[in-house]
Amino acid sequence: MADGRKAVDYLRGVTADLHQTRGRLAELDPGDVVLEIGPGHGVLTRYLAARVARVYAVELDASLEPHLRDAGENVTLHLGDALRLDLAALAPDAGKLVANLPYNVATPLIVESLDGLPGIGLWCVMVQREGADRLFAAPRTTAYGAVSVLVQLVAERTSPAVKAALTDLHAAPAPAGGRGRGSGT
Repeated sequence: MADGRKAVDYLRGVTADLHQTRGRLAELDPGDVVLEIGPGHGVLTRYLAARVARVYAVELDASLEPHLRDAGENVTLHLGDALRLDLAALAPDAGKLVANLPYNVATPLIVESLDGLPGIGLWCVMVQREGADRLFAAPRTTAYGAVSVLVQLVAERTSPAVKAALTDLHAAPAPAGGRGRGSGT
């Protein structure tokens, strides 16, 4: 029994450290509006809600709704597939996106949000290592491809020292001529 408690205490500590790291990378301010994809049981959602003005949480698994119902008065929960929902309409004033994304969802969601959510200026996403490697792969490497080109065209990695799969991106300044992110190109 003591070993079980030690394990639970250890995992709580790791979880708290991870949320603090995400919070630091997301550069949270009290006036921020955050779009969270995949809140799960709401641990990160509660952490965000205590630190920002509003959290829009999008969860696919409707069975998790009871865990998210009391995440905070400033939390708006949307149940559904983030790849199919109109996130811009659900979270029109969101300026930051925080997510823990499974491999099969990470690339399409990040790519779609770069163009479809022009109000987002910072993404703090947890993805599998392979997915993170693809986002910022260098030319002439095996991970480099269309996703790398698109992401690097419109976003900058702001914490290259992060070697794990937790990564953050900032919207890059618009190129001369005003074409690019959010302009339909």
